[in-house]
Amino acid sequence: MSSLANKKIALVHDWLLGLGGAERTLKVLHEMFPQAPIYTFFYDKKYTDKFLPNAQIRPSFVQKFYKLKTINHKLFLPLLPIAAESFDLSSYDLVISSSVAFSKGLILKPKTKHICYCYSPTRFLWDWHNEYNKQNKNNGWLAKITQHFLRIWDRQAANRVDQFVAISKTVQQRIKKYYGRDSVVIYPPVGGYVSSRDADFPSEKIRDYFLIVSRLFPHKNIDIAIKAFNKLELLLVIIGAGPEYGRLKKMIENKSMIKLLGEVPDEELDNYYANAKAFIMPQEEDFGMTPLEAMSFGKPVLALRRGGALEYVLDGINGEFFDDPHPAVLADGVRRLNENYKNYSPLVIKKTAERFSRRRFEEEIRSLIIPQ
Repeated sequence: MSSLANKKIALVHDWLLGLGGAERTLKVLHEMFPQAPIYTFFYDKKYTDKFLPNAQIRPSFVQKFYKLKTINHKLFLPLLPIAAESFDLSSYDLVISSSVAFSKGLILKPKTKHICYCYSPTRFLWDWHNEYNKQNKNNGWLAKITQHFLRIWDRQAANRVDQFVAISKTVQQRIKKYYGRDSVVIYPPVGGYVSSRDADFPSEKIRDYFLIVSRLFPHKNIDIAIKAFNKLELLLVIIGAGPEYGRLKKMIENKSMIKLLGEVPDEELDNYYANAKAFIMPQEEDFGMTPLEAMSFGKPVLALRRGGALEYVLDGINGEFFDDPHPAVLADGVRRLNENYKNYSPLVIKKTAERFSRRRFEEEIRSLIIPQ
């Protein structure tokens, strides 16, 4: 451990604009290495002052453009490879990139080891590029050409990484397929909530609701859950913010049964997990931290049978699967979960979450840095 104390370490994260699983993991890395500055392409100071109050945030030149709020952030994409290559990290012994996109493409001295904690190969360039183009129908040939050259750069940049770490076996397979690189799997840290109070709702206290905690983007499939629960007449609570908020709110037919709460502070989120009946993950995730957070409270999970959920959801033991992202199929999954509910053991479910603890994450990261 003494050799670790003598290492000069830097952290790199693509951007810091809002809270998600990648940012929660970055915070743990920051707390493991509090002296390490965090390099990022651009960041929202209000967010980082609250979420990473003691961190040294060092942005790239793109930060100047980010401050011009009228600029569409998608226009930054061609600049991000340049931003990654512009960081001067020559004084560091170890760089850990927390990469959702381009931060893997650092140019470092031979003496500097680069560990990339990879949430997925850049999704809009690889496995999700067709869906991305469908959702952005106005993208012209210039956007498609840009995407093509970004893909070439991203593939080459992956060769600069000394050690890839995948957040799940699902991501490990993608790293091998798209980058041709081997990787080790270290699951993200999950949990840390301690329930102490009843969950407070805008006009009443309720329990035994189904819960979704997610950022509100189209690919998260929250609309499918709302359509299903419009028919089921069961309680559904949705926590999260994002560009889909307004559209999703209009879809709710019975606001007494479906509550779209927006963002909730971490210190209150534990109550929503504790008072829920079960958790729903209607989307495919690279890993999926929120279902495991629900499991840490002994709650079963209904998940789409794809992606990271396959690595921890066990049919009939800690949850159920549904096979297609369609309201009727999700509704059938809710029915099966309800029928099996008395057979779930909260203690068994909590044991699943314990496999993904923060302590385990820290031990595995340290062992990777300094092999025993």
